[in-house]
Amino acid sequence: MVSVVCTLDHHANEVSGCAFSASLLASCSGDKTLRVYSAVDFSERPYSPLCGHEYGVHCCCFTSCGSYLLSCSTDGAIAVWSTDTGARVSALEHPSRSPLRACAVAPDSSLVLGGACDGTAALWDFSSGTLRRFLAVSEASVAACCFSPCAQMFVTGSTHGTLRLWGVDGSILCVQKDAHDLGVTCCSFAPQFTVDGCCVELQLASCGQDSRLKIWIVSQYEGTVHSMKLLHTLTGQSAPVLSCAFSSDGALVVSGSVDKTVAIYDTTLGTLLHSLKQHDRYVTAVAMSPTKPWLATGSMDRTVKVWRIGDGEDTTATESKPAVCEDRKLPSRSTLTLLSDWSEEDVQTWLREEGLEELVGIFKSNNIDGSKLSRLNRETAAEMGIESVGLRGRLLRKVESLKAAQSGSDGPDEFLCPITRELMRDPVIAADGYSYEREAIESWIRGKTKTSPMTNLPLQTTLLIPNRSLKMAIARWKSSQ
Repeated sequence: MVSVVCTLDHHANEVSGCAFSASLLASCSGDKTLRVYSAVDFSERPYSPLCGHEYGVHCCCFTSCGSYLLSCSTDGAIAVWSTDTGARVSALEHPSRSPLRACAVAPDSSLVLGGACDGTAALWDFSSGTLRRFLAVSEASVAACCFSPCAQMFVTGSTHGTLRLWGVDGSILCVQKDAHDLGVTCCSFAPQFTVDGCCVELQLASCGQDSRLKIWIVSQYEGTVHSMKLLHTLTGQSAPVLSCAFSSDGALVVSGSVDKTVAIYDTTLGTLLHSLKQHDRYVTAVAMSPTKPWLATGSMDRTVKVWRIGDGEDTTATESKPAVCEDRKLPSRSTLTLLSDWSEEDVQTWLREEGLEELVGIFKSNNIDGSKLSRLNRETAAEMGIESVGLRGRLLRKVESLKAAQSGSDGPDEFLCPITRELMRDPVIAADGYSYEREAIESWIRGKTKTSPMTNLPLQTTLLIPNRSLKMAIARWKSSQ
């Protein structure tokens, strides 16, 4: 079920891009401005709109911590804005001042990438603003770019239709010619990746003028050999596809098209789940929230629509009032140190207060107390009889938020070890693709079971890979506090 939450119509020209952070939604436009909204009630921030570009703005993105918003423009510069004050804190100028069509920031906020109309790409160090690389990518315009979730690679897409995979040192790792006939318009990596022995696999989405959305498997073998293989070709739209994005869990991929529709696909199966038809003109931008079930779509009709993806009372794609988050009130037992001390009645009270009344009967029949709730995962939720995938995901997100609230940690959820629920000091990637505190996962592996703490599936290997990108992101976040 997908429903429109609100329509934002503040831009005076077509919307060219939109992006989410954990707490904000941003949009950019041909009217030379950016608009910034709260991702809770979608009220516009006091400092919005952001003005400073000389020409239309083509793309925008947030740093991982959400402290900065970046935007690129026909004026040949990437502007860096403070999301606290709205001030323009710096500008990264393309060496030849060629118009910039796309920009991206690395997941660890260490690098910034810009793709230009003259076929070049520029790579800057974010903290210092110094130019690291200036790459000749194509004879055609670079229309799309994105970083891998490990921040060690990036992809560029050109209007000639070629996708190129690069190392951050400027080396070409893989080339996929004719990925899209008539040109690539957008590309995006899924946030997760898998590790199988010495092989790391990532998913990449790309779209183009050929009216296709494609999902690729990007593989890295023993850190040196790279390949790109086509997994799905998705044909749910009848005109050029202009934008694409993955959900935060990688389970969904969304695209916007010249046919005025927004398509939502199941990433694994490649099946079309929803076709949304609320915009009056081309859909030029899509973005998905990293923390909430929000989808934002921007259009040449000058609006940004915010959609809610998941289960709810309204089953039609009609507009409703923006959702307002209220302070969570935990049941009386929430003052206990451990969730495992909750009784079955405490758990049922918590379900009602979180708007999950429909699960009370299922939890009651399965005798779920606090101890069982703390160990709940996707598999056990399905075994309990919760058939709706969306409802299972909603439940698990609320359980994780509950555990984080009780742990007393103030860090973003992605910075917390899934085992200890504490801020990670030495994060490592296990074979299940998740990151853990090294000491915690090593202790887990030394135990009786060699299964994933997150999926309960057997770990293919006990090899642990240092997650330097995450470690740097945590260090940057800590220094900003």
